[in-house]
Amino acid sequence: MIVCLCNRVSERDIHDVVTEFGVRDFATLQDATGAATCCGRCGDCAREVLEAACAKAPLMISAPGAADVVRIHHA
Repeated sequence: MIVCLCNRVSERDIHDVVTEFGVRDFATLQDATGAATCCGRCGDCAREVLEAACAKAPLMISAPGAADVVRIHHA
């Protein structure tokens, strides 16, 4: 399902940044995907999907010097 039409961010994209990069907060999700950064209408849905993804994904522990979240903006 597409969550953010403006930046073409899907539910799967949000789940991926949670499981692959350990994103756990909305501001980091916005930085990583661009969700809810244009018109903002998807903000509530994006937060709900983030919460659901965090509930399913194990908590990641970053190693010292680990890279920051990779942006997955679509072209």
